[in-house]
Amino acid sequence: MSAEVALLGIRHHGPGSARAVAAALARWRPDAVLVEGPPEADGIVHLAAAKDLVPPVALLAHAVDDPARAAFWPYAEFSPEWVAIRHAVEHDLPVRFIDLPAGYGFAPAPEDAAAEDTGEDGAGPVADPLALLAEAAGHDDAERWWEDVVEHRAPGGDALAPFAAVAEAMGALRAEGLGESRRDQLREAYMRQQIRAARRAGHQRIAVVCGAFHVPALETMPTVAHDRALLAGLPKKVRTDITWVPWTHRRLSQSTGYGAGVQSPGWYHHLFTTDGDPVPRWLTRAAELLRAEDHPVSSAHVIEAVRLAESLAVLRGRPLAGLTETLDAVRAVLCEGSDVALELVRDRLVVGDALGEVPDAAPAVPLQRDLTRLQRSLRLKPEAAPKDVDLDLRKDTDAARSRLLHRLRLLGVDWGVPARSSVNSTGTFRESWRLCWQPEFAVRIAEAAQWGTTVEEAAANKAVGTARAAEELAELTGLVETCLLAGLSGALPAVMRVLADCAALDTDVAHLAGALPALVRALRYGDVRGTDHGALAEAASGLAERICVGLPPACVGLDADSAAAMRGRLDEVHGAIGLLAAGPAAEATTTDTAAAGTDTDTDTGTETAGTAPDPDGLAGLADRWAAALGSLARREPAGGPATGAPGLLRGRAVRLLLDDGRLDSEEAGRRLRLVLSVASAPADAAGWVEGFLTGGGALLLHDPRLLALLDEWLTGVSGEVFTDVLPLLRRTFAGLEAGVRTTIGGRVAAGPLGEPPAARSEAGELDRARADAAVPVVALLLGIRPRIPRQTAGRDT
Repeated sequence: MSAEVALLGIRHHGPGSARAVAAALARWRPDAVLVEGPPEADGIVHLAAAKDLVPPVALLAHAVDDPARAAFWPYAEFSPEWVAIRHAVEHDLPVRFIDLPAGYGFAPAPEDAAAEDTGEDGAGPVADPLALLAEAAGHDDAERWWEDVVEHRAPGGDALAPFAAVAEAMGALRAEGLGESRRDQLREAYMRQQIRAARRAGHQRIAVVCGAFHVPALETMPTVAHDRALLAGLPKKVRTDITWVPWTHRRLSQSTGYGAGVQSPGWYHHLFTTDGDPVPRWLTRAAELLRAEDHPVSSAHVIEAVRLAESLAVLRGRPLAGLTETLDAVRAVLCEGSDVALELVRDRLVVGDALGEVPDAAPAVPLQRDLTRLQRSLRLKPEAAPKDVDLDLRKDTDAARSRLLHRLRLLGVDWGVPARSSVNSTGTFRESWRLCWQPEFAVRIAEAAQWGTTVEEAAANKAVGTARAAEELAELTGLVETCLLAGLSGALPAVMRVLADCAALDTDVAHLAGALPALVRALRYGDVRGTDHGALAEAASGLAERICVGLPPACVGLDADSAAAMRGRLDEVHGAIGLLAAGPAAEATTTDTAAAGTDTDTDTGTETAGTAPDPDGLAGLADRWAAALGSLARREPAGGPATGAPGLLRGRAVRLLLDDGRLDSEEAGRRLRLVLSVASAPADAAGWVEGFLTGGGALLLHDPRLLALLDEWLTGVSGEVFTDVLPLLRRTFAGLEAGVRTTIGGRVAAGPLGEPPAARSEAGELDRARADAAVPVVALLLGIRPRIPRQTAGRDT
């Protein structure tokens, strides 16, 4: 080491390296500290002295003109770089970042961009230096070897001795040319330039904290001309912004920034912050966690687990029990062999959900500042651990929270994701969310800043921009729904104009059918959110009318895949039209007309009672939809599959009409008998049955004649045809409820199926002995005293 420069080679996010750096800086007392990191952060490094900058945090750098081009430099409390920064700011020492500026990394990649990830000769990927050293030492696990020689050892009398040993080992690797890359050479040339600049500034004792792999290249300084020649090939630097952002231990466990992800940040944090033997305290924390999750763990378990971990370390020749030994003890003793409980310990303690904090003084785009303000006013604190939240939209605060989460989703910030509520409610006034803050949201917020300076303005402008770029009608109706949920009344007129233009030009019934449900769902939010129904109801009714007219011919000649997709749209449109015709929009546009008697549905052949439909309003929409379904049900393939609608859709149409009371069971049975006749193709008949039974097969139990027809057809087909239709039938019956399948099987096994179960039971004599045997059990279930009839003189008394 130079008399003027102390090169402290470390492993990023290593607690042992962090302790060694703290000891070296305290004893060597430098007058300047240089840290591996982006020089753009020199202007904000002083914020590390703020009490409200709490690790884990990260430096976020992004290109000003394209925020999507971004990079992170994360730091935890146990990161050696963070320890060096904190030492410098606490002792009022100048601290500088000396790595290659981030602006060069955001520049367009040169033709030989692969050189960054390959050796100097381009022969293959850069080798892991630690893996090479561990292999040379006879270890097959690089992580375990490094923990034994560095992380688990406390600093000795000579604070610089560990760094000298690591530098010697890395020098041996570099001498063999192992692990070097073109990018490393550029970075090291820039670092040497910064060290020279610190010397020129008059500093006499310069501490350099960098990755251990770079130390040999910084010990021997080549000429200034040599380094300038290397750096001359750099691309033009991109203008860059940089700030501090919160980070998480879970995100730290992934390879980000310089690829220094650690597998156990929670464990490393425990090692760094715990004085003395860390194992007993760690196992105590594990016991507390398991007890909180209702696992029976006692103090005796903890004592035995400590003994086991220490014994395993001795048997394996390790200086201290590491994470491997500790987890083995947790599994064997605390979890009693359960991998499920062990996974809980891994997730909560080995990794953890710690989330850092940054001060308000940190640079931020106006959009980020507005979001922070809203989070505070609405009492929605960002947390790394997933959290379920139920919102009551009748309350002002919950409604504002809902609007914020929907606006952020529109901007691509999925802080909240809709979830299934633990409270059973079918009303539109309740929403359930799962909240989980991710560090990369900072980049997405920076990207979204181009749309506006506040969350509402940015979301509204993004909605209009998305609408103008949309190509599918369903995308536009979904966007309308999102605008209503997000309370973007200013953006809704522009989106509706685009929707109207697109709907007028789109003649594909499948597109119209895919777009209608979202639009009808949006109409339901008016009662809670105070939304005007007028424009939405007009657009929805227009789409529904066009679907009613175009559906039957659009279903003709569809193949199996297209028919399956159309069946899903058919169900969605059926539900949507039901809501549209019965909802508040229908009431607002319907003229009450009294009608006496009954009206005959000419399409289905059945009579429907009630109010006469208004053909110009939404009240008659249900009748027109029923007529469309009736027309679809009659489009049989008389001249081949291409001349009619697939059986899947015809059967589904009949089932929907039956469920709505537009057909009675007699008519449904007649149609089933026709489709199962010898005149119909077996594959078409099987598809018809699948469409008819989709959504529930209980009607086969309520009407045994339908089940008898199906059983008669199935037992009458030839073996070859049965093999062809078996996959369709298996898929159909697999979709039925388990209880329904069991009951159907029992009915078929009991046979015959042509008469109700009660009639079949009368055909045979009652077995009174078997019935009497069940009386005590039934009485016990009912809580009454059993009364068993006595047999006297051949008569029952």
